[in-house]
Amino acid sequence: MSSVFGKPRTGSGPHSVPLEVNLAILGRRGAGKSALTVKFLTKRFISEYDPNLEDTYSSEETVDHQPVHLRVMDTADLDTPRNCERYLNWAHAFLVVYSVDSRQSFEGSSSYLELLALHAKETQRGYPALLLGNKLDMAQYRQVTKAEGAALAGRFGCLFFEVSACLDFEHVQHVFHEAVREVRRELEKSPMARPLFISEEKALSHQTPLAARHGLASCTFNTLSTASLKEMPTVAQAKLVTVKSSRAQSKRKAPTLTLLKGFKIF
Repeated sequence: MSSVFGKPRTGSGPHSVPLEVNLAILGRRGAGKSALTVKFLTKRFISEYDPNLEDTYSSEETVDHQPVHLRVMDTADLDTPRNCERYLNWAHAFLVVYSVDSRQSFEGSSSYLELLALHAKETQRGYPALLLGNKLDMAQYRQVTKAEGAALAGRFGCLFFEVSACLDFEHVQHVFHEAVREVRRELEKSPMARPLFISEEKALSHQTPLAARHGLASCTFNTLSTASLKEMPTVAQAKLVTVKSSRAQSKRKAPTLTLLKGFKIF
């Protein structure tokens, strides 16, 4: 187990200050983003979700014997990237998800990786991205080979994994923890800028949308005309509420999750 999840680092201890990491889960509708998020947070698999809801969860993790405060945004883009600034200006790392039994979702993941590459070029900062092929339990209906996934990941220089949110908690956990490790590696290269969140207070007149500057027609910004960017509140300042897995449509008693109400959900 220790070889999978990493070796302990020197200087860590029970009183270490947690690293704060914001992770955005991106992908087309039906790729299994919510199932992966709930599996990671609760070890449970729930198959039915409202695809129009977008939640952000907060979880205290230990990665390589070091404490991490991990916030996970389960985005609600439908079939194309929409209102991209809400997660581009918030996340430290991105998990791009497609379903191995859907060629369309795989093609959609390429659009997200292109968007992230443009964002990194525009900001001149590195933002770790991981490509994840989900629904490995549906491999008999596979439309995307593992080699194709690895080739796409290699094209954008990101890590690549295949998992099943239905069957395998340990591998799902490993992917999320690997995203934290990628943020740590990036942080070692350059200091991390504090994340931003979007509110509707002042017009953002000075900033041209990323898609417009680079001709990325698939990404629209319907709400940004009245948006301003603010610094993400610290853990102590953020309003935290405990909810029962709000996206899961299940009658079974669900473990409680912490939903961060620090920014506007579109």
